[in-house]
Amino acid sequence: MFRMPPEWAPHERTWMAWPGPNTTFATPDALAAAERAWAEVARAVLRFEPVTMVVPTGRAARARALLGPDVDLVERELDDAWMRDIGPTFVTDGPRLAAVDWTFNGWGAQEWARWEHDAKIAAGVGDLAGAEVHPSALVNEGGGVHVDGEGTVLLTETVQLGPERNPGWTREQVEAEVHARLGTTKAIWLPRGLSADYGRYGTRGHVDIVAAFAAPGVVLAHTQPDPAHPDHEPCARNVALLRAATDARGRPLEVIEVPAPTVLRQDGEWVDHSYINHYLCNGGVVLCGFDDPRDAGAAALFADLFPGREVVQVDARTIFAAGGGIHCITQQQPAT
Repeated sequence: MFRMPPEWAPHERTWMAWPGPNTTFATPDALAAAERAWAEVARAVLRFEPVTMVVPTGRAARARALLGPDVDLVERELDDAWMRDIGPTFVTDGPRLAAVDWTFNGWGAQEWARWEHDAKIAAGVGDLAGAEVHPSALVNEGGGVHVDGEGTVLLTETVQLGPERNPGWTREQVEAEVHARLGTTKAIWLPRGLSADYGRYGTRGHVDIVAAFAAPGVVLAHTQPDPAHPDHEPCARNVALLRAATDARGRPLEVIEVPAPTVLRQDGEWVDHSYINHYLCNGGVVLCGFDDPRDAGAAALFADLFPGREVVQVDARTIFAAGGGIHCITQQQPAT
């Protein structure tokens, strides 16, 4: 039976997608800043495992100049640069590798989004990885699920059950499809994501910025300590829900609260800066940094959670301004 290994299981490599000119990176300065940010993440991951970057056709020279010689490049037509969401969700069955190709519709057919090319990337990456490609009729993205490797999956009601993605699907139908594709048996639903994630470039509530498993039975939960921020109460509700939940093996969850950075607004808008959106790779943790007083505490927490892994903090403010974080631009290919 195929199942999705947890992120802390060994990886074969990491897949990413390179930014190109589009609505998200609408000016030359914005695109250049994104390229530098994506390159910094890629170089951090490369310290621990191989990286393959899918690059928009014609932009390989620019990518190579910023990435250096050791990142593998593959040219393909791309619409955007969020490999967690447009790429496959890899699953394994012993020595067999498969790529779940969720239906992708631009995070709920948002008016600014284009996905003609991105909808084909999951199958294309699966082929490049030598994986069986398993298409799914469920509109979903990799950032919308998080697993513990022992049968439990975290989901968000405004994503998989949102009418922009899966009109007419019931909770039971969504769970059945997710379990069939990921090898899970129990879903824990959170009501919604962070407030800024419902803005122009938001995902409408991806779970990977709100909660993530750190080990079987252990979940990290984003909290907003400042009651002035609109995420204060929703985060408290998420924590309470998670503390009341049990996983697929019947264990009560140990919930570790991870406070948000101190900055509440950027350019007059509420921010959804979060340390939850980290990426685990072989021997390392690539952690979001925000040049914030809470960065050091977050790094120490992750070092305690993942002994034996080196914590590398990368400034993620440019990535968050575009609508995501470090986890959103990376996708692990598990070792088989």
